[in-house]
Amino acid sequence: MKKASIILDKDYIIDRIDPRIYGSFIEHLGRAVYGGIYEPGHPQADEQGFRKDVLKLVRDLDVPVVRYPGGNFVSGFNWEDSVGPVENRPKRLDLAWFTTESNAVGMHEFADWAKKADTEVMYAINLGTRGPEQARDVVEYANHRGGSKYSDMRIANGRKDPLGIKLWCLGNEMDGPWQMGHKTAYEYGRIANESARMMKWVDPTIECVACGSSAYDMPTFGEWEYTMLNECYDNIDYVSLHRYYGNPTGDTPGFLARSMDLDGFIKSVVSICDAVKGRKHSKKQINLSFDEWNIWYHSLEQDEEIKKRDRWSQALPLLEDIYNFEDALLAGSMLITFLRNADRVKVACLAQLVNVIAPIMTRNGGGAWAQTIYWPFLHASKYGRGAALRALVNSPVYDCADNDAVPLIDATATLGDDGSVTVFAVNRDMKEDFCLDIDLRAFGPLQLKEHILLHHDDVKAVNTEENPCNVAPTAGPGGTVDGGRAQIRIPALSWNVIRFA
Repeated sequence: MKKASIILDKDYIIDRIDPRIYGSFIEHLGRAVYGGIYEPGHPQADEQGFRKDVLKLVRDLDVPVVRYPGGNFVSGFNWEDSVGPVENRPKRLDLAWFTTESNAVGMHEFADWAKKADTEVMYAINLGTRGPEQARDVVEYANHRGGSKYSDMRIANGRKDPLGIKLWCLGNEMDGPWQMGHKTAYEYGRIANESARMMKWVDPTIECVACGSSAYDMPTFGEWEYTMLNECYDNIDYVSLHRYYGNPTGDTPGFLARSMDLDGFIKSVVSICDAVKGRKHSKKQINLSFDEWNIWYHSLEQDEEIKKRDRWSQALPLLEDIYNFEDALLAGSMLITFLRNADRVKVACLAQLVNVIAPIMTRNGGGAWAQTIYWPFLHASKYGRGAALRALVNSPVYDCADNDAVPLIDATATLGDDGSVTVFAVNRDMKEDFCLDIDLRAFGPLQLKEHILLHHDDVKAVNTEENPCNVAPTAGPGGTVDGGRAQIRIPALSWNVIRFA
């Protein structure tokens, strides 16, 4: 077997892990809402029409926050359309996805769903076709106790207590020419600043996320962040990042190296945030909200045909990527990357949660099942809490088309509040197992509690309703612990969770 090593120490702490890095996203897009979380008449529907089988899969992920209602959708969305009696809500043409939105599920319903899912709402406001006035109004509606126009409107709509939404996105991907109300960095920075200022006057306890570049390779990347932050630095708390990866050529080694691009993106945005901090002589630190991330490429061609054929229909089956085993490995490495940057990445949202580029799939009238990417996300959310450790990893490397010196073993570790240590590791080697030497001497006596393995001999293997456990976690081969040194076998092409207690 090949060999790699990790040195860990209880004092090598990057930072506390913000649980919100295990967030997700529900947009009014495709079957995320209608046919996803909500399907009245389904055998598993509750009294409000929410699917209980989906709720169970979401609760198992322990998702602390869910971004809503968009996404590109939000840049043409009027929040007032989504409150009040359902029968009075207008149907609207959604110019983001060329469908018709019924508004049958709105702010109150989604807040109820979030409570059932044991999560919080991260609410996105429209800064595309709207502005600071509407931003102020929706915070008043959601969070003010009563005695004002919009808080009394909420009470009249059946919700006496405030919704208490604490995390707010100031628009979505406003650097993108595809976005309704697309703006220059200066225009957006000004409107984001005024919106955040007025929103915080209504509720000083909220946090605001400003739109960074929608992708690392946008032509305005860097300049966008710097110009935008110059305008709104004092009134915002996070900058958003979005990143998706694909493997249309079938180059598995190159695909699995894409998390190195992710790490570079994060570090570049941190540098720009700190440059503006220095320019302003500020003591305030802006952190990152990676509020869209995933693999997305499987459904692109079929989506174009669906939109041409069924334009302006409702709940079209858009962005329904069927994820395979290699997608799960990259998702694992992306989660490892967030943990390695836990000092600045405080929020991250797997985009999305159900049906739309999602870890959970459903069939209308049928079952719900976990896709391959569900498992690394569940493991990281369940065991990647506490403090992120600075793991010193020594691994053989390889070169590929876009990256040089890619470690064959991609790994990091966390320290739980109970003193447990968890190592997350992806073996990118296509053929060979590794013996992973883990130095745990700084933690005192520890025992190997569990080795969870995700592996399949076919990198293109998928899960289906008929075969939902085709790619599923099993017990790993484990290894030995002697004198504070663990020797663990890491199979070729695998996601591993190694727990010590």
